[in-house]
Amino acid sequence: MIPTDAELEAGRLALARLDPLMAKAHAEVRPSTWVVRERGFKGLVRQIIGQQVSVAAADSIRRKMIDGLGTLTPETILAADDVQLRSYGLSGQKIRYVRAIADAAELFERLDEMSDEEAITALVAIKGVGRWTAETYLMFSEGRLDFFPAGDIALQEGYRLLVGWEVRPSEKVLYAHAETWKPYRGIAALLLWGYYMQARGRATENGAVLSP
Repeated sequence: MIPTDAELEAGRLALARLDPLMAKAHAEVRPSTWVVRERGFKGLVRQIIGQQVSVAAADSIRRKMIDGLGTLTPETILAADDVQLRSYGLSGQKIRYVRAIADAAELFERLDEMSDEEAITALVAIKGVGRWTAETYLMFSEGRLDFFPAGDIALQEGYRLLVGWEVRPSEKVLYAHAETWKPYRGIAALLLWGYYMQARGRATENGAVLSP
């Protein structure tokens, strides 16, 4: 379930009471909405397509896939050959990854029954899906609030700017500190993304932010 703006505000206030750093971020970052993405097979494929390419390039690849395949389903992906999938702009590596997701498509019917860690374990077992991808998928496609993808460079940079450090914290350090933000780690991530975006002059008009 996607969190409401009221739930996000309540989480921000709880974080501000927990941690002076979060209180500072809450005071300086405009309210933001939770970015809603597609769920299931299409959502995870979309995320894989978007990795290491621009938003425009990812959108172009996805449109070509939908136009060429007729519909984006596990069946159409598995029925297409490499030449066809390459013609849409997918690299050989991403072809392997989207096929692996198609092979594991039944998993999405069971995710709701899994705990957060069980869901992470199941997703990272799919070829090409790392922990960052699994965490951000569960956050923004499944609406799970208590994840903190500490491997995200923008989160590391947002934390660095907030604390005033000269060097970004490591993934390990940031994961450890995020433990103090449970059960609102996703909202803490949203605050740090917002802090980073505002510091770089990239916040959107309504305050909504996307993970980089």
